[in-house]
Amino acid sequence: MSPGKGPVEDAQSPVRRRAATRSIRVNHVKQFGYTRFERARIIGARALQITMGAPILINAPKEEIDPIKIATVEFEKGAIPITVMRDDRIITRGAAK
Repeated sequence: MSPGKGPVEDAQSPVRRRAATRSIRVNHVKQFGYTRFERARIIGARALQITMGAPILINAPKEEIDPIKIATVEFEKGAIPITVMRDDRIITRGAAK
């Protein structure tokens, strides 16, 4: 860091790098809708529901018995009716629209 410049003004400072990384994450969320943590939580919750006997919302092959794989396919097809509340925004996808 050069003398006279604060940590925010230096292009190589950790503060600048964190800010750039944060904007990349925000853009990723805007583009794809869910963070990886939200996606994992939705798929995990749906897999638990399937394990406990909930009906499958897609036409899954009879030989497919892994609830996580079934929940992942349901998520990718937008068939899971789960809503994510983030700050003041509500994000819905698939059947919950």
